[in-house]
Amino acid sequence: MRRHRGLVRLEARPRAHRVRDRLDPERGLSRHHRLPAALARDAGRRRGVSAARALAERVGGGHEHAVLLDARRRTIVAVRDIASQVVPGMSEEDGLEFARRALRAHGFEQEWVAPDVRFGRNTLKRYAEPSEPGVVLAMDDLWFVDVGPLWRNHECDYAETFTVGSDPEQLRMARDVREIFARTCRHWQECRATGVEIYRFAAAQADSLGWRLDPEMAGHRLGVYPHAVFHDGLLACAEFTPSPGLWMLEIQIRHPDRPYSAFFEDLLLTAGDAAS
Repeated sequence: MRRHRGLVRLEARPRAHRVRDRLDPERGLSRHHRLPAALARDAGRRRGVSAARALAERVGGGHEHAVLLDARRRTIVAVRDIASQVVPGMSEEDGLEFARRALRAHGFEQEWVAPDVRFGRNTLKRYAEPSEPGVVLAMDDLWFVDVGPLWRNHECDYAETFTVGSDPEQLRMARDVREIFARTCRHWQECRATGVEIYRFAAAQADSLGWRLDPEMAGHRLGVYPHAVFHDGLLACAEFTPSPGLWMLEIQIRHPDRPYSAFFEDLLLTAGDAAS
């Protein structure tokens, strides 16, 4: 999950960062509510995933694949609800506040990372980078939402890009980021691609469609909270074939000339589980 423009770092630690919500500084966060190292601003410079797959894919007690799938389904429903309410003229700050309320309305009482909403030129910002304030969604515009709630102590993570209006380049970019994700998932399944190969393939697909893949958005583990105590490395550094249901595939593409990007993130799953 890239992550929230409204977050600021309170303290730096070797493997995680405590965060505070800039738009709601009085909001009480658990002392364990931290920005995972895989999502931190300097994640791309951190050590890569160990080649020892068994070590990298450890899970905590209570991990249930069925619960993780249910969490994913609920998260996608919440994101689509958020998208249905975002309209031109809304400020990014208002969009973020609506996302928070929508997550609560869908039964999510806690988060492992705070939600992130980016409009227009702020879509170029990565998760821990603050947004330019006062950005308002235009009549023809592109935006994305990225959320990371908890469900039955399982981490959820999902991001999707949406458009308003009829700008053909923005519409194409929003379609293409999903297409690149889908092609990359098929490549992983059919070729048993390693994490390194997954992102090499994704970069080639983005290039073939006229976009640039952002290498800093490089995927991460997911599981029982907090997954980082078991593994905090990046999917793009994995020298083994990742198992389904444990890794987030992040695809962020940038326009070569115009100031915006599109982002899509979902769990690497088998075709059957993804459709459930």
